[in-house]
Amino acid sequence: MIIQMNDFTHFDGAGRARMVDVGQKDASSRRAVAAGRVLINRATFELIRGGGAKKGDVLTVAQIAGIMGAKRTPELIPMCHPVMLDGVELSLSLDEARLSVEITAAVRTEGKTGVEMEALTAVSVAALTVYDMCKAVQRDMVIADIRLLQKTGGVHGDYERRDEA
Repeated sequence: MIIQMNDFTHFDGAGRARMVDVGQKDASSRRAVAAGRVLINRATFELIRGGGAKKGDVLTVAQIAGIMGAKRTPELIPMCHPVMLDGVELSLSLDEARLSVEITAAVRTEGKTGVEMEALTAVSVAALTVYDMCKAVQRDMVIADIRLLQKTGGVHGDYERRDEA
């Protein structure tokens, strides 16, 4: 598949950045799900699981931060439209086999543009918050695998990631 410059929606004919005009689009129900993880060591894992982090409950604080991140996406990503979000569900869980904090965000709206960026931002902010809250005990954490899992609604149709294990 050869991708041309005019395949990108955020560039005009001269190649300059632009915000896509969604004014003529019909509102529809839209949903996006994203995920990511923070890879940690055994000591950090046990600290989070036991609630012993000095800054507080890591998973709850990261959950709240992720939701706040979804709501503020257009302030962070220049070409994102402000979107009235109907709901943000953000979950964090510990995966002992991977020694990781697993993060999933599902974002919903009834609107003219999708919420993929809001879901991805929610996951990213939650992961950064886990890092921030645990950096005093582990500096080599890795934020990894931030990806879109699913999106529904809109003119480009539905998408579901096929390579999830």
